[in-house]
Amino acid sequence: MEPLSIEDYLARSSFEASPPKWHLGHTTWFFETFILKNQLNQYQVFDPKFGYYFNSYYESLGDRLAREERSSLTRPALALIHDYRKYVDAAMMDLLAKEGLKEEVLDFIELGLNHEQQHQELFLTDFKKALGQQAHAPVYDPQFPEDEVLEGPQKWIELPEGLYEIGHSGAGFHFDNEAPRHKVFLPAFAISNQLITNEEWLEFMEAGGYENPQWWHSDGWAWRQKENIEAPLYWSKQEGRWQNFTLAGMQELKREAPVKHISYYEAWAFAQWKGQRLPTEAEWEAAQEFLDWGARWEWTESAYLPYPGYKPYIGPAKEYNGKFMVNQMVLRGASVVTPTGHARPSYRNFFHPHFRWQFTGLRLAKK
Repeated sequence: MEPLSIEDYLARSSFEASPPKWHLGHTTWFFETFILKNQLNQYQVFDPKFGYYFNSYYESLGDRLAREERSSLTRPALALIHDYRKYVDAAMMDLLAKEGLKEEVLDFIELGLNHEQQHQELFLTDFKKALGQQAHAPVYDPQFPEDEVLEGPQKWIELPEGLYEIGHSGAGFHFDNEAPRHKVFLPAFAISNQLITNEEWLEFMEAGGYENPQWWHSDGWAWRQKENIEAPLYWSKQEGRWQNFTLAGMQELKREAPVKHISYYEAWAFAQWKGQRLPTEAEWEAAQEFLDWGARWEWTESAYLPYPGYKPYIGPAKEYNGKFMVNQMVLRGASVVTPTGHARPSYRNFFHPHFRWQFTGLRLAKK
């Protein structure tokens, strides 16, 4: 958040996005609420009202500020939230200095760190959308690399019919929705090693892909008409040339870069137009070692549902993932704004099919 002005901290663009000030308070509140209050005997909460301001969606923890009201958070003052963060950081250092911390405490601290990494990414995507609604395409970071060209030619990776194992295994952190590891049967399939590029997306647009309902789900077509969707988010045509708003400002569209900021509806329509399909999440994970991934979160053809034998976290953190397993689609991979070290092959991201403010793209699969 270093490049922000004080006015930026309340910038919010839409329902799914939160202002920077709220992200800062919420990630701090997470450590205080789920760890410090339970592990330090003499710990005093910084301010009892902060639970109301910075609780995100944990119904079991009491009343909270409505999501749509986060941009009106003129109080507490930003300076006080920075004091709150210093206070909680100091208490966390005291806790970490203790000998003999139980395994479940260390696990919760690790969850808190990964939760903060999620919000580092959300901050960038949320703030980009807020900037994208401003006049004159303001810049967040003039050197931010959103559109690096993928290396190597596109080719089809063929995997035979058989049983495959998916889900997290071995040491290292994972969220509860990535487990347990289990077997899935997959018919033979082929999956592209590369993501779809802006050049390929332009071909779809020029072929009338946004105007032809035969390529679209019924819900997707209704969404496209209602929102007047004619191109990926942040695209605009100026003097006959396609431009693309980025965190580095407005730039000419780089045709060789992977397309981004598309909804599941758009991804599915593109696949239909190509006579192919989106991969399932099991296909993606079975093939991931052969894929060039990490530049875009990739829409899959899988609904976000629990794995067989899924067990949510115990206690209030039970609400972390499980209660969202309805009406959303799984995305795999990572993106250019995912923090270093946060991505892994078993990671299951999930969003509603009309969302496209994240760095979302696609690759194709076929029989």
